[in-house]
Amino acid sequence: MTGIQAQRFWLPMLVATLLIGLWQWWVTAFDVPQYLVPSPLVVAQTLVNDWALLGSALVVTLKVTFLALVCSVLLGVLIAFAFVQSPWIETAFFPYAVLLQVTPIVAIAPLIIIWVKSPTASLVICATLVALFPIIANTTLGLRSVNRGLQSLFRLNRATRWQTLVRLRIPSALPYFFGGLRISSGLALIGAVVAEFVAGTGGTGTGLAYQILQAGYQLNIPRMFAALVLITGAGVVLFALMGVLSKWALGSWHESETRPFE
Repeated sequence: MTGIQAQRFWLPMLVATLLIGLWQWWVTAFDVPQYLVPSPLVVAQTLVNDWALLGSALVVTLKVTFLALVCSVLLGVLIAFAFVQSPWIETAFFPYAVLLQVTPIVAIAPLIIIWVKSPTASLVICATLVALFPIIANTTLGLRSVNRGLQSLFRLNRATRWQTLVRLRIPSALPYFFGGLRISSGLALIGAVVAEFVAGTGGTGTGLAYQILQAGYQLNIPRMFAALVLITGAGVVLFALMGVLSKWALGSWHESETRPFE
């Protein structure tokens, strides 16, 4: 690990340690009751004691998140390809893609849950709608952000549309695509949690959102905080995984990954 990489890892860890220590001191010094704000130590103990419940709920939420992310990537890339190949298609349908971004998922999630019989499928659809737009917008922008000199070179060599797409447009769009993927990974998790809140289904096979609702009803605030910690941690891990994937795909040739961090 280089010095720059060490700084990028240890500085955030130092800030997190200071914040957690300040939280623990504040709760202890002012004797804040657990039903208002539990201490980090109590939250950690709750994570250990209730891991059987929270761990299974985490698996359910991550399952919905990953399925939604895969669906959003497949749909978003296909739509972006269609937009680039035909400006008429982009002009006609891009405003409707924008609607996915501006329409609150809590407004349409109840309808999707009513229309779709399978609870898992309805949650995946809701989360996909939340995560889809960054993939469409970034991939479309990347496919259009091609060096004009290289475009002229491909035309000079009489490259077909397919050859131009595969050998020029797609490599040029990859940095934009991975930027959208990092955003969509977090939005897929948010969409999954929001859809679980709206669905409010109980029983076995429920996600972290339902555990938060139940903890709120029971005034089990430490469990609520523990579930929030798991959601936050899952979001950080997802973002890190997308960063690793981007590094693997772009690290050997694109300046966004090869240039030292300044």
